[in-house]
Amino acid sequence: MRKPYFPIVLAALAALPGIVVALAHIELSYPMTALAAGISILASAFILVWACDAAQADVSQSLALAVVAVVAVLPEYAVDMYFTWQAGRFPDSDYAQYAIANMTGANRLIIGVAWVVVVVIFWVKTRRAVELGRDRLLEIQFLAMATVYAFLIPIKGSLAWYDGVVFIGLYIWYIVIAARRPQVEVMIEGPGAYLADLPRVPRRVWTILLFLFAAAAILLNAERFCEGLVCTGKACGISEFLLVQWLAPLASEAPEFVVAIMFALRARAGLALGSLVSAKLNQWTLLVGAIPWVFAVAAGTLAYPLPMGNFQMNEILLTAAQSLLAVVMLATLRLSISEGMLLFGLFVGQLVAPGIVDAYFGGDVMGLQGKQMHVIFALLYFVAALTLIVDHPHRLAHVVPWLQKGRER
Repeated sequence: MRKPYFPIVLAALAALPGIVVALAHIELSYPMTALAAGISILASAFILVWACDAAQADVSQSLALAVVAVVAVLPEYAVDMYFTWQAGRFPDSDYAQYAIANMTGANRLIIGVAWVVVVVIFWVKTRRAVELGRDRLLEIQFLAMATVYAFLIPIKGSLAWYDGVVFIGLYIWYIVIAARRPQVEVMIEGPGAYLADLPRVPRRVWTILLFLFAAAAILLNAERFCEGLVCTGKACGISEFLLVQWLAPLASEAPEFVVAIMFALRARAGLALGSLVSAKLNQWTLLVGAIPWVFAVAAGTLAYPLPMGNFQMNEILLTAAQSLLAVVMLATLRLSISEGMLLFGLFVGQLVAPGIVDAYFGGDVMGLQGKQMHVIFALLYFVAALTLIVDHPHRLAHVVPWLQKGRER
């Protein structure tokens, strides 16, 4: 019979080659460098998730979910912060667009793929929509506030240090409130459950050691993974922008997706979706807020923001529009299969539309280039959100307290 700690050992062994290659400064080909570093980051992310599960035995579930959401996507932060740091050091390089690509890709993947997979799995098993408890209202409310502010970025045309203050401040505010919630019994399975069942002192020791091991592996491999990915794209004639936007987030966030899918398969879709909502919130606040500050530190000045063109602004606009639709959908504390299919359809559309325009329409449709298709899909997200509100005028009552009061009158 397999030991409950076997997956932890296996993940640690999978992370070791990348650590050895990094510490020994072994030179590999670009694809092999990206592969070795990517596997190490992926394995470390699983270890982080299990360590976070064990930590839930000592803090409130709401706070634990918030911490899990932050730490579980630490690989995503490491990748994005590396690109941002390099952008500050080399202002005339492409690193700034890589940082925005990675951030927007990670945010859109969570809603457009991860949320939808949970909804589909639960619907296939039960033919019901995923229901969220009222305790998830806090995340939805803060996600709504962050989304509203995010629209100011493309409007004013910059992501500056003061935007970082707002986004990070929102997340700190959320954490403070979440930490006050009472501790409840947590439901943990797999390696995380094995760690959580250990006596208090050994549990905390092993949790800390696993955190340190995984964090070290991620930090050692982040640069090698990023550079290997970009150089592989250039060498193979593949768009490095697309690799950074979609492949890198898939690798860094795979463990969180896997854990959510496992919960959904066990008919605990509410918990699965709740954890993914927390992940979206921390990436839409903490990750976005960290970018201008890391850039400022690397550049040595607060005088100018991260350099971005119209394309990067359209990326942020599209990501904010998707987030708006997601908030409107979750305002009723449920996500149906039809809503999930709408999210997925729009996600696939925005993903393939630019390539279709460039490949089959000569790069221009009614005066719009492939790169400008994101504006069209941002409008589609707006229209979908407005349609849902018109269909159910009081749908935002849970998210906006004064609407609830007005409804009660």
